[in-house]
Amino acid sequence: MSEIQETIAKIRRRNMSDPEALKYLFEAIRLLEKEDFAEAHRQNMDVRRLSAQNLKQTGNYKFLELNKRSLLFDAPYDFDAYCRYIEWNRPREKKFYEPRRSVLKVVVNDLQDLADGKLDFLGVSLPPRVGKSTLCIFFMTWIMGKRPDVASVMSGHSDKLTDGFYRELLSIITDKETYLWNDVFPGVKLTDTSAKNETIDLNKKKRFPTMTCRSISGTLTGAVEIGSGGVLYVDDIIEDLEESLNPARLQAKYDAYLNQLKDRKKLGAVELMVGTRWNVADVLGRVHEQYDDNERYRFRVIPALDENGESNFNYKYNLGFTTAYYQDMKESIDDATWNAKYMGTPYVRDGLLFPEDELLTYNGVLPDGDPEKIAVCDVAWGGGDSLAMPFAYKYGDAIYIHDVIFNQGDKTVTYPVVIGRTKQHMPHHERFEANNGGAEYADHVDDELRKTGYHINITSRKAPNNQSKLARIIQFAPDIKKFYFLDEKHRNKEYRAFMREVTTFVQTGKNLHDDAPDSLAMLADEIFHGRPEVTVFRRPF
Repeated sequence: MSEIQETIAKIRRRNMSDPEALKYLFEAIRLLEKEDFAEAHRQNMDVRRLSAQNLKQTGNYKFLELNKRSLLFDAPYDFDAYCRYIEWNRPREKKFYEPRRSVLKVVVNDLQDLADGKLDFLGVSLPPRVGKSTLCIFFMTWIMGKRPDVASVMSGHSDKLTDGFYRELLSIITDKETYLWNDVFPGVKLTDTSAKNETIDLNKKKRFPTMTCRSISGTLTGAVEIGSGGVLYVDDIIEDLEESLNPARLQAKYDAYLNQLKDRKKLGAVELMVGTRWNVADVLGRVHEQYDDNERYRFRVIPALDENGESNFNYKYNLGFTTAYYQDMKESIDDATWNAKYMGTPYVRDGLLFPEDELLTYNGVLPDGDPEKIAVCDVAWGGGDSLAMPFAYKYGDAIYIHDVIFNQGDKTVTYPVVIGRTKQHMPHHERFEANNGGAEYADHVDDELRKTGYHINITSRKAPNNQSKLARIIQFAPDIKKFYFLDEKHRNKEYRAFMREVTTFVQTGKNLHDDAPDSLAMLADEIFHGRPEVTVFRRPF
């Protein structure tokens, strides 16, 4: 243990509710930074926690000053601390970040990973007016202060949008009464600005300025560069729903993104893309499709409503949006706009095989009588695919999908779920798809059920190898549309996710996942074509 670490250990034995003792601890931690940077900033979190805790208990403003100094110590390296510190002087109800922190902290963590080189690309989709663009503008001012000699670019669909970026960046850097940016980066100086070119240069004037704001339709090739350690920030590259429904315009926008923005990145530059997910074929959607399995690409979506139908953005000081607001908005606009702008789900009108408004629904109350109960299971082993298992209750010709299992866990997670739900529903027959180990999965389920005294007719059958999944789903689509599904009000989180995959499945283009509709095709095959019919008749002799 070094001399500084021994000093810290001695101070920690003192009463940390004494502001002088906590101050000595902080000063010792500052000295430790040169010796062990990571450990010093880790221990600084204790100073921040204790100073906030003691301030609340005692009201001693010496703790408030310590809390501020602790934030400043971390701010050049920790984005969350930066966001909190630069607004220190603002009234609570006028601050941007603090009232929204409980929701936006997960995005702040994503941006931290992007800055630290853990990610090459971050995609963010949140509802309108919840703070996503402002948070990202905060991020870009942080990057500019950290790396003033590295060129970054902010782009969007229009000059008006990028002019707004330029003005907000400049406001944070120059408005010393509102923002404490200069405290965080005291050695960084504003050298040059150009409202005409929408550029900001720090420390020295350069061919490629510290920040250039330029629309996708503006002059980009040869005029901008994203240096190593710089950020290409693209916000709302698709202007609106109308543009998203025009394949030619979508392709042109994607080509412009590739040829005017992405190809301006030098090795070591990273990318931040924010936007409404209008269409599976929009720019963000195509990037997602290409890099879905790449761990250095992350796609963050926070919908307006959570799985229980409650608002995710009910911020402090009435700055957010209530559940009632979002429910009213949902009822006031069409499904395409609601799903894209508010739920982060790209909605495709053309090519949908199972549009929500074409499906039959019921309120969760089953008809009287004794139904035949059938379940099928499309087995998955994790890795992004979902085990999909609908449970059907058949009353004559009417078929009700009364429950589903839709789970991305591996077999250790899904085995007990499948076994438990089978015991709950007691289907007369269960069929498992035998491909890729499905037969072994079925055998395990059967063995476990028998051990506990449950005897279910379980079979497994391989999917035909002469027919694609898409062809099978299309073949059974008319039968699937005869099923009754739980209405939205009575769906749980799992059922909602299952139906989201069903209702966004397209018959033209690529689907990221098709487990839910494929399980329904398997169910339709089992009900209508999979089992021989037995007819009871009187012996003729």
